[in-house]
Amino acid sequence: MSTAQILPGTLELLILRALSLGSLHGYGVLSRIEQLSSGALLVEEGALYPALWRLERQGLVSTEWGVSDNNRKAKFYAVTRKGRAKLGEQMEAWDRLVAAMALVLRNGVTA
Repeated sequence: MSTAQILPGTLELLILRALSLGSLHGYGVLSRIEQLSSGALLVEEGALYPALWRLERQGLVSTEWGVSDNNRKAKFYAVTRKGRAKLGEQMEAWDRLVAAMALVLRNGVTA
């Protein structure tokens, strides 16, 4: 499967979804998104860390220092209660958008 471009405004949703499955350090978030999308979505580190910082500032993720699998000090991120509520809202909104887009694209006028 080839990779797909992440749409503007969806990175935070992807991060919250990845973290909803358990606490991760930054590289772990990248790996989990890639895994959940079967390799179709690749997030660059340059985009990930500013998004994590925004989510932390909004109170949607919390952070804690720990040790990674390779025995290095790493910042771990976890979804807060507020973040889980936001994730639910965004997933519902995304489902509505996808359904509406499918209607438009599949029920179009033929030439």
